[in-house]
Amino acid sequence: MTQLPEGGIRIALLSLHGLIRAKDPELGRDADTGGQVKYVLELAQELGRRDDVKSVELITRQIFDDRVGPSYAQVEDRINDKAKIVRVPFGPRRYLRKEALWPFIEGFVDQLLGHFRRVGLPDVIHGHYADAGYAGAQLSRLVHVPYVFTGHSLGRVKRQRMLDAKQEASALDIQYQFSARNEAEEMALETASLVITSTAQEVQEQYEIYDHYQPDRMEVIAPGVDLSRFRPAEPGDPLPTIATRIDPFLRDPKKPMVLAVARPDDRKNIEMLVRVFGENPKMRELANLVLVLGSREDIRELPTAQRKVLMGILAIVDVYDLYGHVAYPKSHRPDDIPDLFRLAASQRGVFVNPALTEPFGLTLLEAAGSGLPVIATNDGGPRDIIANCRNGLLIDPLDPTSIDHALMRSLTEPDQWQQWSKNGMEGAHEFYSWTTHVNRYLRDVKDILAHSASPALAASSETRQARRLPDFDRLIITDLDNTLIGDDDALTEFKQMLHDSGRHIGFGIATGRHLDDAMNLIEQHGLPRPDVVASCVGTELHYGANLTPDRSWRNQIAFQWEPDKIRTLLAGIEGLFPQDEHEQSQFKISYELDAKVAPKIADLKKILREAGIRAKVVLSLGMYLDILPIRGGSDLAIRHLAYRWGFEPERLLVAGDSGNDEGMLRGGMLGVVVGNYSPELERLRKLPRIYFAQAGHARGVLEGIRYYDFLNHIVVPNDRAE
Repeated sequence: MTQLPEGGIRIALLSLHGLIRAKDPELGRDADTGGQVKYVLELAQELGRRDDVKSVELITRQIFDDRVGPSYAQVEDRINDKAKIVRVPFGPRRYLRKEALWPFIEGFVDQLLGHFRRVGLPDVIHGHYADAGYAGAQLSRLVHVPYVFTGHSLGRVKRQRMLDAKQEASALDIQYQFSARNEAEEMALETASLVITSTAQEVQEQYEIYDHYQPDRMEVIAPGVDLSRFRPAEPGDPLPTIATRIDPFLRDPKKPMVLAVARPDDRKNIEMLVRVFGENPKMRELANLVLVLGSREDIRELPTAQRKVLMGILAIVDVYDLYGHVAYPKSHRPDDIPDLFRLAASQRGVFVNPALTEPFGLTLLEAAGSGLPVIATNDGGPRDIIANCRNGLLIDPLDPTSIDHALMRSLTEPDQWQQWSKNGMEGAHEFYSWTTHVNRYLRDVKDILAHSASPALAASSETRQARRLPDFDRLIITDLDNTLIGDDDALTEFKQMLHDSGRHIGFGIATGRHLDDAMNLIEQHGLPRPDVVASCVGTELHYGANLTPDRSWRNQIAFQWEPDKIRTLLAGIEGLFPQDEHEQSQFKISYELDAKVAPKIADLKKILREAGIRAKVVLSLGMYLDILPIRGGSDLAIRHLAYRWGFEPERLLVAGDSGNDEGMLRGGMLGVVVGNYSPELERLRKLPRIYFAQAGHARGVLEGIRYYDFLNHIVVPNDRAE
């Protein structure tokens, strides 16, 4: 147990995708710059106002791209006195949609470890969405800081909704990277001490379909909403600027609006809304349809998915001859939205959200605060919002009759409209505020901190000094079997290279072998005594001539490790055969796997998860299976070493040949895959900072050393993959 931090809590909020800036956020600019951006900005702002919070860092991606402007390249961006945006470079310099970020997440983890080493560890890490969920889980496991996760939307739920809408499964998986996203969400749920959800439905119907569903760690805390700009219209209000961009589309601009504000994204289901409007002549007599769908200069230059949605909408407008009845302005500013809601309310219109799935629905509350009734999808946040505020109706987004009937009620029942308008204004202020949200948030975080051990690395003197392992400023770490060993002539060249390179080059071994086996093999081949040995698939870490164990690493590795339970669970699994006793260790359970009979690795992970076991599964050479603690593995061991001793990632060159090397090859360190690699590493082929050598064994390692000019000034030709 630990006491709460003196001077207040230090919070790191991770939100990797989208264009995030403190001033004039460009909400709705694209599919990734929407409600989540607003959520994390306003959460950071409110946390920064609290006396019991020392600092808030909202950490996102640094972007150098003329298409999005210079503000997203600034390293820091102040939100208020105690809260700021910190931008970390990883992956290509240009802006990427979130589905393209997956190959670069380990690079973000390595960059953030360096940042934490410079400024100190936070007291809590909070990941937002699946990509930051994965990164935050990795960081939490490395530095042993409590972890909070907010999913915002969930991959499995989204995929099922899109399948329900008759979309092609294989195309969806390619476009949205659901496999990577689902695994990231599982890891986040497995690691998190607290999962914050916006609605009870998320807990009961969405998170429940995940293997690591643990409702006792989930807390429903509705997001706050800044309603200071959202109020009903008052007599004398001037006609807002946005009206001048809407009115030219309409024959009678004074008719009530059926208003939708959304990104041009097929998940938002706007085409269904236009079709419903087009098929009801009475609705067209009563109202105009106004679609505010982000901003665009040239529809032909939009991303393919957005262009497809907009072209589909224009086609429906043409089919039903809706010209003069539908407005779709090319652009709007964030400041236009409050005016737009007031204008719609003053005309006794209605706000519609027909999305296939809606995790929360911030715009529903902004409409409510403006006195504008809402019609919304019967999913997620709208259920709770309309239940609390009693300001509209729920619809089935796939049923045009349901949408039609709800809209006609709002347009033809003036007394009901008035009651919904009044209820919405009262309910939004009563149930949804950032003050209420952060009160509950900090209550839960303080409880977690009060029951968490202090991170060993935060207290360790090594992390507070610019120390390195003695006498060298860079380190070569290589697997032993089939990587370094296997070509005697090449190994002789490697040994000579180490001898000639001088005292500034360190030498390390990362191996699946036990320490004594590894040292015997090293001596047999006449290799110099390593400066670092990560043995037993990264579950043991030793330094120097005396092979001094890293006690901080050993202390963390036992976290939630249940070896007896694992052995019992897997004893009856066909195709798994325990390796010899000598291959087992305190923190490693090893099997040989018959791939023709045994379950797939994904299924083995599911078996462990469903049994409530938190463990890491590593397959090497297609037949050797290791079960490790969730805080174990060569990837975490090498990053622990780098953090503790102050090595920048590019000062470590790592080389391997098989699956148990994959984790350390990914990310910011300089990776070398030797030419005789196992097929499971082929998936790393296009990732940055991973060099595939032509030569095998030690000669491949030497080839990689030359590629990076690692003995001299270090260059990284493959730093970023476009």
